[in-house]
Amino acid sequence: MDVFYNPAGIGDVLIMPIEQAADRYDVTHKSIGPITKILGKDNNILGYNIFQASLHFDLQETGKIRLTEELLDQIKQLFNQYELNDSLDFDLSPKFVVGYVLEKKQHENADKLSVCQVDVGNEVLQIVCGAANVDKNQKVVVAKNGAIMPSGLKIKPTKLRGVPSNGMICSKKELGLPQKPEEKGIYVLDASYQAGDEFAF
Repeated sequence: MDVFYNPAGIGDVLIMPIEQAADRYDVTHKSIGPITKILGKDNNILGYNIFQASLHFDLQETGKIRLTEELLDQIKQLFNQYELNDSLDFDLSPKFVVGYVLEKKQHENADKLSVCQVDVGNEVLQIVCGAANVDKNQKVVVAKNGAIMPSGLKIKPTKLRGVPSNGMICSKKELGLPQKPEEKGIYVLDASYQAGDEFAF
């Protein structure tokens, strides 16, 4: 999970996105001390903005920052200080990892979809993929459930034409990376990558 801190651009505020709003116009805010809770239509928590962040946290980096256990503990202490009892038990394991395609089969209900079994190190995920260039024995970038894409989309378990899919095999474009016109489809990695390793971008 990533948080964002850009004091030169938006001020001394730590941004913690949790979920994308279904309707960006139907959002409310609730402030408790320096903490602003951002709520969606059904009072689901979309994220938090923590103002005067430099007074509460030792932030050595700017931009996109990995939420570590240490930083999360500091955030929990701040929440406790202001008697904000929201659960902050986030899964901090990497959400963008290297995957190895063990198997590719034709989707039974869609000509342009493939059902892939992808080794991501500690488990094998079934991922339905629509890219024409996906194939067995490739190393690829997998956005696991819980990953937040650069577009703001949160990856969740789903069914595509009736087949369960857990995660997404990514293209360079979906990762916000430069992509040449001839590089259509998923981002195929070279052999030096290891399945299960975090993919940093």
